[in-house]
Amino acid sequence: MTLTCCSFDPEAIRPFLLAGEEAERWVSDAGPGRKRIELLVPGADRADLMPEIEAALTALPGVVGARVNLTGRRVAVTWRDGEAEPQHFIDRLASMGYPARPFDPRETGLAKDGRDGSRLLRALAVAGFAAGNIMLLSVSVWSGAESATRDLFHWLSAMIALPTVAYAGRPFFHSAVAALRQARVNMDVPISLGVILATAMSLFETINHAEHAYFDAAVTLLFFLLAGRYLDHLMRARARSAVTQLMSLAAEGAVIVEGEARRYVAARDLRPGMIAAIAAGDRFPADGRVLDGISDIDRSLMTGEAALETVRPGSEVHAGAINVTGPLTVEIAAAGADTFLAGLVRLMAAAEQGQSRYIRLADRLARFYSPAVHVLAATTLIGWLILGNGWHASLLAAIAVLIITCPCALGLAVPAVQVVASGRLFRAGVMIKSGAALEKLSHVDTVIFDKTGTLTRGEPELVEPKHVAAETLALAAGLAQASRHPLSRALLREAEQRGITPAAIEGISEMPGFGLAGISQGAELRLGSRAWCGAGESTQDDGRLEFAFRQGGGQPILFRFQDRLRPDAAATIAALKACGIAVELLSGDRQAAVRRMAEAAGIDHATARATPEAKLAHVEALACAGRKVLMIGDGINDAPALAAGFTSMAPASASDIGRSAAATVWMGDSLAAVTLALDVAAKSQRIATQNFALAIGYNVLAVPLAMLGLVSPLIAAIAMSTSSIMVVANALRLSLARQPKPASAEPGRSAYQMRQAT
Repeated sequence: MTLTCCSFDPEAIRPFLLAGEEAERWVSDAGPGRKRIELLVPGADRADLMPEIEAALTALPGVVGARVNLTGRRVAVTWRDGEAEPQHFIDRLASMGYPARPFDPRETGLAKDGRDGSRLLRALAVAGFAAGNIMLLSVSVWSGAESATRDLFHWLSAMIALPTVAYAGRPFFHSAVAALRQARVNMDVPISLGVILATAMSLFETINHAEHAYFDAAVTLLFFLLAGRYLDHLMRARARSAVTQLMSLAAEGAVIVEGEARRYVAARDLRPGMIAAIAAGDRFPADGRVLDGISDIDRSLMTGEAALETVRPGSEVHAGAINVTGPLTVEIAAAGADTFLAGLVRLMAAAEQGQSRYIRLADRLARFYSPAVHVLAATTLIGWLILGNGWHASLLAAIAVLIITCPCALGLAVPAVQVVASGRLFRAGVMIKSGAALEKLSHVDTVIFDKTGTLTRGEPELVEPKHVAAETLALAAGLAQASRHPLSRALLREAEQRGITPAAIEGISEMPGFGLAGISQGAELRLGSRAWCGAGESTQDDGRLEFAFRQGGGQPILFRFQDRLRPDAAATIAALKACGIAVELLSGDRQAAVRRMAEAAGIDHATARATPEAKLAHVEALACAGRKVLMIGDGINDAPALAAGFTSMAPASASDIGRSAAATVWMGDSLAAVTLALDVAAKSQRIATQNFALAIGYNVLAVPLAMLGLVSPLIAAIAMSTSSIMVVANALRLSLARQPKPASAEPGRSAYQMRQAT
């Protein structure tokens, strides 16, 4: 929503008590002589609160830094050891109206998100139902109902409006009260004043048999603003799920070997030096070194690549990776907060924190709007009283100013555009998670692609030999059926596409780290590494993956695989470059494979062997240089970079964490979704700017008339509704705009070009 408020929770007023050993549990080291704690602050969900909260905490003795993470509703505080206590921070936040407690990574926050969402949705439903009914009753009054009939309709409207305002207005009233307690104002203060005064004056007019009442204005205003607030809640809740899902990859515990005995130990109790037995199919609960066993492991968490990696005694393994083929004995080297996975969670949280500092145009405008509204209404009331017009006429004029300036049109200026733009993109298979993401897309000047699963399909395909015999492929596919290796899956797909049924193989066994063996018609079959099949060592790496196959004592056959680009990848890259947008490839894969794909796609700048830390560092370096980066990735290893990018996109085929971390998700194989999203975002930004101009222009024209008493509260309500309809109608133009042609046919206008045009 455009104009947001803190999510004040009346059930969480009492400060959390944190002292002694309980405090030490939540405190971590932040360098020599420094401590750090992370606090969960449910009310910290508005951009203009960040400097206020950070300044208040930094002013405390001993505090050296405080950072707010809006997405996670968290505050990280660093202080000099011995000069402050965590309870001081909690008390300070509580005194500001923001109850806080230590952040527990095991808390998903989903329960509270669900409660908040349910409250908003119920309030929205009540306001919508009431607004519709009051409007119907108002039609009769506007049509000329008089005397007792008019009073009856006013009383019926009052019976609907009073409980509706009391119930549906709570999100705004609680926020306004919390702000006023701290001697400050936010956008919910004029909203609350307008709604309450309009309702109270309407009740007064009804009691005194007056001609007009304004219940419809108060309830309709609530309905419009609650709709935008609920959309904003949904977008923020989705953004918070990435870290939660990433933490869910941690194993619950491990079987620890102690001589001849074995016992299960929870992950939180694991310590360096323990010996863990990791069965095939299990996740590693901690970082460590393999002592015994050979197996293939899935390290896509780190590299983003589907290919399995063979580990043997001496190899390093990391928490979150999956042991695929054989049992391993591992000596734990790092556990808990010191593991690679925990570091990835911290990277993700830090990246989200940096991203959350972006302040939207609407939020910047909101800082100045609220004080201006109060000044205008107060000036009107005082001016009319000084002129001797009496309190009734003066109050009516002030209410007219409050109603006519109620930020309904301003509040709808961006949400209306976001809803229309999101709907248009959704019909094209592109899902935008937040209004901020849509706005950010319009400023993009650099696009970074991950390789596997993003620029490419993410599924290896057999490319050599071109014409393998059907009998040979059937035997190889028969062995491949017993394996979960990505290249085995690729062999099976090739056989299926050619209509070849895998042969029945006897006595299939898998040698972890080497490959598969079996018997067919008395001959031994092998499928796996070159060494396993006697094919010798490779002399060069051209970026392709290999599987060797040998039948009996025959000559080994090399099956070579390559991931293929998405069908319109080259055309999309060309379209982006033609529009002045820089394009890079950033991958965890080998140098040869990355170079091959970059050349095929037409990307000049490519980086290989990039770890999650390296990807994050590269994106942050570009941000420091002033670049607005659109990060496009699909893997868990891309999640920190996705969160750190100015904005981000992921395909629907991405990992759950990749999709959660990305601000935009697209369906299907086509990369034309990238250029389409940029085009629609640029047009959305232009229309949103027009909506702001309409809303402000309406106020410039209408407010002086209201201050002069030329506009009654009824006319003010009609004008307010008309301004809202105007911005919605202008937003609907976006759905009528011409759909850009796919990149493969004609490069669409990019966000860069759209900005130049506007």
